[in-house]
Amino acid sequence: MVDGEWRLDLEALGAAPGDLTRVVFVNNASFPTGWVVSDAEWDAIAALCRARDLWLLYWGGFEDVLFDERPVRHPAALPGMRDRTVTVGAPSFEQRMIAWRVGWVVAPGDLVNDLSRAQIYNGLVASGFAQIGTRAALGELPGDLAAANAEWQRRRDETLRQLAGLPVVRPAGAWSLLLDVATLGLDPREVSHRLLERKVAATPMVGWGGPLADRHVRFVFSNEPVERLATLGDRVRAALDAAGSA
Repeated sequence: MVDGEWRLDLEALGAAPGDLTRVVFVNNASFPTGWVVSDAEWDAIAALCRARDLWLLYWGGFEDVLFDERPVRHPAALPGMRDRTVTVGAPSFEQRMIAWRVGWVVAPGDLVNDLSRAQIYNGLVASGFAQIGTRAALGELPGDLAAANAEWQRRRDETLRQLAGLPVVRPAGAWSLLLDVATLGLDPREVSHRLLERKVAATPMVGWGGPLADRHVRFVFSNEPVERLATLGDRVRAALDAAGSA
C-alpha cells in the first residue's frame, strides 16, 4: 500500500514467474481491492511479459469504473503488447448487467480461433435479448457510465468517511473496499457475523488469496444509497466492539 491505495509489489512481480509460467493475469480495476494499475506498474508488467515471452490475460470487467478522474489505459496499447494481450470483457459491471451472460474475448491471430472452440464446448450462447440490450448499453447511452461512476464515487467517499480511523484502503475503482480487521486483533468471520446481526453484509475474505486476503472483510458500496451508507459507521464500530468482547 502506498499513499493510502493498493500498489503492486514490483519486486515480487519480477520474481514470481517460474520455468512453467506462460501467462500473467491482471484484473483492472481490481475487485475486491479497488486497485487500479498505475503507469509504472503497467510498464513493469509489460516489460516482464516481453522479457519472459509471456501472454497477458487482461480481465477488464471494471475497466471504465474509475474514480478521481483516472484515465482508462489498455495494456494492448503498450509497446510490444498488442500481439501478446488477451482481453476478456463483459457489460456485467460497467453497465450493471449482472447475470445477462454476455461477454467477449479479443485475442491476436489464430489464438482467437482456439478460444472460440473452447467457448463452443464450454459456454452458453447469449440470448438474443441480452445481445440487443448489450448493444444498446454500449452504443446508445454514452452518458450513462459517467453518471454511474459519479454516483459510485459519492458512495465510495461516504463509505470512507464512515470508516475513517479504521484500517481501510481507499479503492481507486470498482465497487468495493477492504477493512483489515486482523490489525484490530479480530477474526474476519466473527466480524462478518457481528455485522450481519446489525444488517450489514460484509464478506470475510478468508480463502480468497492467502494470508493477505485472510485479514480482511469486504464492503460492497455500489448498490447502497448515500443516505443508507450514512448509518454504516456506527454499525461497524458496534460490530467490532461485539467481536472484540466475544
